[in-house]
Amino acid sequence: MKKWKKNMVALAVLFAVCAGIYVNWLYSENENVVSLADTLDADKVLSSDTLVMSGDTVDLSVSGDTLSEYFSAVRLSRQEARDSAVTLLQEAMAYTDSPEAAQSNVQLEEIVQTALCEAQIESLVIAKGYADCVAYITDESISVAVAAPEGGLLETDVAVIADIILTQSEFEMDDIYVVEVQ
Repeated sequence: MKKWKKNMVALAVLFAVCAGIYVNWLYSENENVVSLADTLDADKVLSSDTLVMSGDTVDLSVSGDTLSEYFSAVRLSRQEARDSAVTLLQEAMAYTDSPEAAQSNVQLEEIVQTALCEAQIESLVIAKGYADCVAYITDESISVAVAAPEGGLLETDVAVIADIILTQSEFEMDDIYVVEVQ
């Protein structure tokens, strides 16, 4: 009898989660949310011709009002993707007591550490006097989109940003990409 009740509760929770995902998808289907992939040209941002110290940065032009919207949209897109991954990992950990649960826990810790590192880098770059920035960390590299100061990003600006990244993460200079947002 207890096993039957336990299975019914698990089935009800699963049904509620699926219904919530469907309703979220249904209502967000019509919204215009700018994703990072749509906004930035990944081939230009992550190619070898955008190495930080060479001075070649991608110039992304955005008007004054939409500049803050751009950074907000990128942060929102990144957070939604991260929240989705965390939810899936937590569900996997809740329904199994196997080695996969331990692996899910490790992945969850990596997501949290990545988010913390990105937030620290963003805060320090803004503290150095730049209007706004957003950092995105992958396994192999880090990309930082920075609101361009008056006159654009200079080599000294790129060096300051690279120094912040080098002190706050374990990336090498070749793994750092800076994108100028104007």
